[in-house]
Amino acid sequence: MSRWLRQADDWFRIVLAIVVFRMRIFLSFFIVVLITFAAAAQGFDDPGAPAGKLPDVRSKKQWRHLRADVLDRMQQAMGPLPARDDFSISIVDFVDSVQFATYTRYHIRFPAAPNEPVYAYLYKPNAAGRKKVAAMLVLHGTGALGKDLVDGKSPRPNRALAKELAERGYAVIAPDYPGMGELKHHDFSADRYLSGTMKGIFNHMRCVDLLEHLPYVDSRRIGVIGHSLGGHNAMFAAAFDPRLKVIVASCGWTLMDYYDIGPEGTNRYGGRLGPWAQEVYMPLLRDRYALDPDRIPFDFDEVIAALAPRPFFSNSPLEDANFNVEGVRKGIASARRIYRLYRAADKLQVEYPEAGHDFPPDTRFKAYQFLDKHLQHR
Repeated sequence: MSRWLRQADDWFRIVLAIVVFRMRIFLSFFIVVLITFAAAAQGFDDPGAPAGKLPDVRSKKQWRHLRADVLDRMQQAMGPLPARDDFSISIVDFVDSVQFATYTRYHIRFPAAPNEPVYAYLYKPNAAGRKKVAAMLVLHGTGALGKDLVDGKSPRPNRALAKELAERGYAVIAPDYPGMGELKHHDFSADRYLSGTMKGIFNHMRCVDLLEHLPYVDSRRIGVIGHSLGGHNAMFAAAFDPRLKVIVASCGWTLMDYYDIGPEGTNRYGGRLGPWAQEVYMPLLRDRYALDPDRIPFDFDEVIAALAPRPFFSNSPLEDANFNVEGVRKGIASARRIYRLYRAADKLQVEYPEAGHDFPPDTRFKAYQFLDKHLQHR
């Protein structure tokens, strides 16, 4: 009898071992499936090894030092960021206004600094008289119309970001980028900046100063959004200005190694990265760094990492001929490491719509929902 019990016990142990082994296999498979579906839900694909310039970072303390270095290296390519004087709403000139159903649009101008005018549209929602509201800095793409592009006057659809956000109840400021709109005659060779990019950053930070001083704006709830030219300038402004709490970039970036608009553009601008060295961008990329991506002192994975742990949304279409999507995937994989340090990986969202250099309605609506959520806008 005891021998039979021992045999039964042995068989029981064998069966139990087999069951446990199979359960482990099943659980491992189940976990992999969950991770895959979670990644897909966030718009992430497995990019393989991360790329870009961001080194391995082990702690928040280490990253704080490295982040300061990232901003320093950005200024090596863009020129130094000037100090800003105190802002007063009294310097703002309200040129005219137009009343719409849910907001008033003001045409304004003010000096970013002496002899440095900024022209912008300022949108005040009707609800602003009853409560403080969230606010958005909206940056237009490349085009002679400047701020009118985001006010619904673009010849292309899906560009009326300022108008749409005002209709959603946000206070909005939409400035002209230097060289466009009412700043079309800006002389880059005569200003005090080493790049159009840094001039843009300074102007955009002054726009945030203005928003902060509006009595109907909640200064703790200011974000930035932009498409194309406005997309990467939204990222640049937010890297230097922590007052921008949420960032949305549409068709605005890829890693430098992956930027390629084709042979026609390469020949026209004198190199694959030549478009980045135009006077409206960063001429030092040619003059100081010879358009060599290995010598250029920063990359976009570092810019995104510098935003952490603030929420960042990227619209990166699969067929964008300007900003290669594979460079986006690898750059996001790199920057996500910093977001994980802050346990904020859920604040990093990328959408890959089946589109070209565009901000399709479905993706744009997701971006607006992202802003609503993180700026607590109702």
